[in-house]
Amino acid sequence: MIRLRSDAGGVRLPVRAVPGASKNRVAGEYDGALKVAVAAVADRGKANRELADYLSDVLAVRRAAVQLVSGEKNRRKEFRIEGLTASILAERLRALGVDCVTA
Repeated sequence: MIRLRSDAGGVRLPVRAVPGASKNRVAGEYDGALKVAVAAVADRGKANRELADYLSDVLAVRRAAVQLVSGEKNRRKEFRIEGLTASILAERLRALGVDCVTA
């Protein structure tokens, strides 16, 4: 189950990145993080940029609202989603078929 953490003006979302996939998609939950596959390869930040773009699309927020906070060179990442409450983000994730809890 994914644990969402609120902070000032946004929510922290743990993500497990899978670069080099055949297409971009939410692949469920993995070890307490949202598992997201992206087609871009992990080369000079390409996968991180595509991951942020894809998250903004599926979570229906502007691209500038999605910020990589940690894990730039790791599959385990944390994104800050601005402008949403944890409960709204949880609803949007549940609509994608992912269970989560708010902290």
